[in-house]
Amino acid sequence: MSTSTLSPSPSLALPLSQRLLLALGSCLLGAALIYCAGFAPMEIVHNAAHDSRHSAAFPCH
Repeated sequence: MSTSTLSPSPSLALPLSQRLLLALGSCLLGAALIYCAGFAPMEIVHNAAHDSRHSAAFPCH
């Protein structure tokens, strides 16, 4: 009989410069999405949300 123990997966310790780069990239992406959604015509935003709900099999009406 073999016994096995599950060890936690090793976490990746990223250097500070890479963590800052990831944080900056995430903030820029989020700002770009908010900016684009804010200036897009309401019909386009509604249709995009509507289509994404259908593609994920969520009811919308």
